[in-house]
Amino acid sequence: MGTISTIDLLVIAAYFLIVLVIGIWVGLKTKTGEDLFLGGRTLTWGVIGASLFASNISSTTLIGLTGAAYTTGIANSNYEWLSGLPLIIMAAIFIPIYLRAKITTVPEYLELRYDHRSRKIFSTVTIVTSVLVDMAGGLYAGAVVLQVFFPELPLSYTCVGLALIAGFYTAFGGLKAVAYTDTLQAIILLLGCSILTYMLFERLDFSWDMLRSSVPDQHLSVIRPSDDPTLPWLGTLVGVPLLGFWYWVTNQYVTQRVLAAKNVQHARWGAMLGGFLKILPLFIMVLPGAMAISIIPGIENGDMVFPTLIAEVLPVGVVGIVLAGLISAIMSSVDSTLNSASTLVVVDFVKPARPGIDGRQVAKIGRITTIIIMIIAAVWAPQIANFGGLWLYLQQMFAIIVPPIATLFLVGVFYKRATPSAAFWTLILGFAFGVGLFLARQNQVIDLHFAVGVGVMFVVCTVIFVLISIFGPQDLNKDVSELVFDKSLIAEQKGTSLIADYRLHSVLLLAAMLWVLFTFW
Repeated sequence: MGTISTIDLLVIAAYFLIVLVIGIWVGLKTKTGEDLFLGGRTLTWGVIGASLFASNISSTTLIGLTGAAYTTGIANSNYEWLSGLPLIIMAAIFIPIYLRAKITTVPEYLELRYDHRSRKIFSTVTIVTSVLVDMAGGLYAGAVVLQVFFPELPLSYTCVGLALIAGFYTAFGGLKAVAYTDTLQAIILLLGCSILTYMLFERLDFSWDMLRSSVPDQHLSVIRPSDDPTLPWLGTLVGVPLLGFWYWVTNQYVTQRVLAAKNVQHARWGAMLGGFLKILPLFIMVLPGAMAISIIPGIENGDMVFPTLIAEVLPVGVVGIVLAGLISAIMSSVDSTLNSASTLVVVDFVKPARPGIDGRQVAKIGRITTIIIMIIAAVWAPQIANFGGLWLYLQQMFAIIVPPIATLFLVGVFYKRATPSAAFWTLILGFAFGVGLFLARQNQVIDLHFAVGVGVMFVVCTVIFVLISIFGPQDLNKDVSELVFDKSLIAEQKGTSLIADYRLHSVLLLAAMLWVLFTFW
């Protein structure tokens, strides 16, 4: 790798300084628990959309997408540009339900819709995966990548340093600080990756035909054969949308921005902006990996493609911008999981146990919780290096937790007769069957791609859910009419102009996704 210049270091230092200043500025205005966890419910659509995008793009996303495009093709980009589907569902149905219920955490919805058992299980699973998988994984991957450019950095100290910076402004400024810094980070990410893409395409004389001729067959195709190990077409059809639904609609770490919106319209507009922004990674993060095949051939480790491009293609100064974008990806994913995990701990467990605490006490406990979670993640992150291949399997663990959770939300919002007992047992049995399927796949008892397995398990969980609702205890003894679907949910506010109507935005977003599909078929 090339030596990092003083100019590049100054660019990176300036980024850190701006982030910390934003954190302190917002923190001085953060007084109560609602300020800390939901930014006082004042976020506007631009901040929501940018924050949705930035918090979703982690260092593992940048490294992984570019590396996958180099080694196996662009099919993994389907997880990115197809994000618009669940975001449209969220805008049309779940945003008005969530905001009408005035919930602080997504698990609260499960208690209102079903009972406290589902809430506690879902919240616990989300906290554990957020801290030990998302947050620790982000710290670890970020530290490994930074070591490429700064070999003298010890892994453990780098993890701690990243955690301390993200933990400081998150604990001090809460969600609003996270959202504002995410907006800055989104801008830096888009700018840095766009510059890299432009310079790579320039080396190909801006010729799409030259790019196509320089890569293997089907490398630039998003639809792959049924036996493709990367992402078969059936996985794209059934698995990717369900994984996306869990991530964008039910994951506290993402939906917290929507819950903090000043009103339904801003939440919907923010979701639509996030959907359009999620199409961009295909062009500025994925295609650069394909371009690198002819420009820098012979890279054996896909994870080294992005760092190699930065070091060998970009000039002084621009390296600092792109590295700042990379650090932005690390920070935005870590701060988001950190804030959401502390929110879940305090709102779903501490407040029910201590119902009399006031807003300032909640904020204090929330800050302490954030620091504790930060320490746990920072200590655990370096240990991931000892797991080797097992850590890759942990990424597939999402295929275990997603199907039963998606069933409770996606089926439960339409099936009004769904009962609390059905929800509880769907979670328990769904997780158990998912573990069995995971083990069978890892031991080669069955040959089933995990994305296809998500679709299979969703069907199994739906059958369990409906059968127990019909034949099990009839313990739905409350009015859930405002927590399930009705046609009025999808309506736009009266007096809204056509250009501001989220339904028009949804149609345009669908059109953009169809364009991607047919262009890269």
